Amino acid sequence: MAKSALITGITGQDGSYLAELLLSKGYKVFGLVRRSSTINVERISHIEKDITLLPGDLLDQNSLANAIRQSQPDEVYNLGAQSFVATSWDQPELTGQFTALGVTRLLEAIKTENPKIRFYQASSSEMFGSTPPPQNEKTLFHPRSPYVVSKLYGHFATINYRESYGMFACSGILFNHESPRRGLEFVTRKVSDSVAKIKLGLLDKMTIGNLNAKRDWGFAGDYVRAMWMMLQQDQPEDYVIATGISKSVRELVDVAFKTVDLDYRDYVIVDSSLLRPADVDYLCGDSSYARGKLGWKPDVAFEQLVNMMVEEDLRRNRRQMIASKADIG
Repeated sequence: MAKSALITGITGQDGSYLAELLLSKGYKVFGLVRRSSTINVERISHIEKDITLLPGDLLDQNSLANAIRQSQPDEVYNLGAQSFVATSWDQPELTGQFTALGVTRLLEAIKTENPKIRFYQASSSEMFGSTPPPQNEKTLFHPRSPYVVSKLYGHFATINYRESYGMFACSGILFNHESPRRGLEFVTRKVSDSVAKIKLGLLDKMTIGNLNAKRDWGFAGDYVRAMWMMLQQDQPEDYVIATGISKSVRELVDVAFKTVDLDYRDYVIVDSSLLRPADVDYLCGDSSYARGKLGWKPDVAFEQLVNMMVEEDLRRNRRQMIASKADIG
């Protein structure tokens, strides 16, 4: 009998890649979506007919319980959150409601409806904050934003339900993972889209904040494989997922501009107003435990990832230019 899975945040970057992966493995896939006048299904439009979308909200435990009853999942993947760090400074309370307490609501609904469901929580490498790299499962946490404080709550709530109720609940401490499906508010996608627009003559300059911040960047499609692998183990554990190679924002920008044969120094303006009240300077993950225990490793290298994103944004912006000219004509 085919397994079934419920994914919160299915319309996001990770949710769309995970849904694809689970469908390829024969799962019946359900996605939780918030009720609104319009639901953005752009990232899952190509598989929408193969999945079932259910109404629900991480702010409402009753709706979560209803979704679990309707889907009867073997696995639940909690990818839903207010996930933009910069926004968390402006909306710290709302971020906590979604990203922290939303985890407790979902775990409580699972415990009540069917505690045998296997649960995955999307934790974040940002939880390590200013703790020196390399960071692994034993590294101390030092959160540096309201978003990460909320993520840390969700992380420890997952551990608490595992230890208190014997639930198969685990967290993936994923380092930065990107793709052409990344939201435009994130720095990687801001860079790839701006580079494409500059190359096509749609933009003159790109403004950016901290060029010296370093991150361990991988491909989202590789990282969702690790999520699935964690829930196939005999015992629930928490795992760091990372490439082990850290690059600065400056290196990201350099590679992106080189993809279109341009020199970033001719186009980039550093804007101090874009700096965060407290930033994380350097993250680099040690995923040796996951590589040994899960047999996971990343397939897409940093340069491949950046090239992929820039090339897709070039195609998208060209299509929009053609469509715009057609409308005018």
